[in-house]
Amino acid sequence: MKATNTATLAPLTGTRRFRSRENMLLMLLKLRTFIALFLILGFFTATVPGFLETGSIIIMMKHISINAFLALGITFVIITAGIDLSIGATLGLCGMFAGWMLTQGIVLPMFGVAIFPSVWLIIPAVLVLGGLIGAINGWIITRYNVAPFICTLGTMYIVRGAAMLLSNGETFPGLDGNPRLGNTGFDLIGSGTLFGVPYSIWMMFALALIVAYIARRLPFGRHVYAIGDNERAAELSGIKVKQVKVWVYTISGLCAAVAGIVVSSQLVASHPATGTAFEMNAIAAVVLGGTSLAGGRGTIVGTLIGAFVIGILADGLVMMGVSEFWQMVIKGMVIIVAVIIDQMQNRMQRKAAIVSQKIIKEGAPE
Repeated sequence: MKATNTATLAPLTGTRRFRSRENMLLMLLKLRTFIALFLILGFFTATVPGFLETGSIIIMMKHISINAFLALGITFVIITAGIDLSIGATLGLCGMFAGWMLTQGIVLPMFGVAIFPSVWLIIPAVLVLGGLIGAINGWIITRYNVAPFICTLGTMYIVRGAAMLLSNGETFPGLDGNPRLGNTGFDLIGSGTLFGVPYSIWMMFALALIVAYIARRLPFGRHVYAIGDNERAAELSGIKVKQVKVWVYTISGLCAAVAGIVVSSQLVASHPATGTAFEMNAIAAVVLGGTSLAGGRGTIVGTLIGAFVIGILADGLVMMGVSEFWQMVIKGMVIIVAVIIDQMQNRMQRKAAIVSQKIIKEGAPE
């Protein structure tokens, strides 16, 4: 009897050791974004003079906020195992739309006049435009069962073309408005501060709190995770999958519109090419933050930290005088490594689940 017990416990002890190593490595993979952030901060602090000065930090945070707006919006999309390649183009069109209303006004040929809306009307109109673009993406994907990659790729070209058509490819300058027309104040969104901190930074953290609340406290957030984990099971459980997906892409478009407003306000001008390739930085931030491209897993905090990693990396390389071409190479490598690590985490989680089932099946205490 003793021999039998020894023979039974031996493999179980080895299984527990294997599980302990796997859990430790899995924990490191889950904390990879924080580890990467501290390593990057340490490297640039040691190599770039004045990297952590107040002025430099504020400039970096303003840059990070743009990527964070896009990344926070697309996080829900990726959790549902989707993708949105149109957010950069949506950013550009929304900025152009704001610039068009501020500088050209809404022309009414029949009356021979042009109406120049106030900033308080322009901002909601821009947000509606961004949300509408996202809703159209979601509707096409769910109604016609089009792959998200293909649908949003097509939308990206359509929206970018629309931004070009709005001004024939030219820039709308002078978005600070005209006091005589009553449309001043748009530039304050990008240049204004509260307690010495730019509005865009406050907006970034406010948006992160709102999205995190939706993800963790509202039924909608739970439905998003359920769809990403198993869409068919979610549908059978009564979740309105198509409706949730449309809202997910609508949120992505809304966040892109917020980014478009902030960028145009900071530049006090809008250009149709603004936002080109911004979607890549956003996707990199989301994946680096631990959101799985396969869906069903991800956190808003992770996405925010991922945006910080991408933003600090980009600004640090600029401050070091690294060529723009090498910056593109490094960002591409970061995206590839992030995806590889994500796949490693998925495999390790599956292995851990198999080991747990084996221990339970053999009756070993946890």
